[in-house]
Amino acid sequence: MAEGGVPTCPQVFVVDSQANYISVPGGRKARWARVSQKFLLLLVGLALLGLVVEGIFIYSLYKKNQEFSICKFHPLCQNLSNPQTSGQQGGTKMGQVGHKESNEIPTVGPLLKQVQQRPFAQLTGSSNPYGRDNVVLWENVHGDAVTYNMGYDNGQLLVVKAGYYYLYSKVTANAVQDCSLIQHKVMRYTASYGKPMELMRSKRHVSSRNRCRTQVTPSTTTPSGEDLWNSFLAGIFHLEKGDKIFVTLSDIQKLRQGSKDNFMGAFMILPGQLQQ
Repeated sequence: MAEGGVPTCPQVFVVDSQANYISVPGGRKARWARVSQKFLLLLVGLALLGLVVEGIFIYSLYKKNQEFSICKFHPLCQNLSNPQTSGQQGGTKMGQVGHKESNEIPTVGPLLKQVQQRPFAQLTGSSNPYGRDNVVLWENVHGDAVTYNMGYDNGQLLVVKAGYYYLYSKVTANAVQDCSLIQHKVMRYTASYGKPMELMRSKRHVSSRNRCRTQVTPSTTTPSGEDLWNSFLAGIFHLEKGDKIFVTLSDIQKLRQGSKDNFMGAFMILPGQLQQ
């Protein structure tokens, strides 16, 4: 009640529904959202790149381990990795690496490449094997014949690189003639000696009627009446660059033709010369 008993009017508050509310600026929030999205994408990209790099590294490590495990059991690789039996430069380098303590995986790529480049040859029986001075002629191109880092000339293998070689030869002769001496030889010609030298030899006196003084050794008689005699020679020799290796058979007309009955070959087992 007011003074004097006159009532006062109550205060009325009117809410204007059309009034504009004050809005909070949203530009800064949207900008941070875009930056966060780009940063997240960058992190995902870096993670994927890391996985790719890790996969490449693991594959490379696997290949190196595989090559090393294959090579270390091969006798040729063992010779190269031993400083006492390797060549002058190869043995020194491998010896120095062997004394270093390191967790690094050794690189065997160059080692395998060196093994693959070693000379070798295999010559097979020719359809016309009769050379001068009883030198056996061979087939060096067709069939199973092959030469690699070695030469061939008129029945002779030509040495291109010095080193220790495994030489072998097999011949088959018809020994049906009475009292015949057959000699199978592997010969070497080197310029330092001046004339051919004998590396390996096998010989046999043959007689179908036992009229020779030397005891007859067993042989194989074929249905065609041939009395076949096989001889196989093999050995390891040090050869110099320019040496010539060839095979001779006494009375070469007795040689039985055929690529399976006659062959010769050589392959390097160690380059250079052993250090004393």
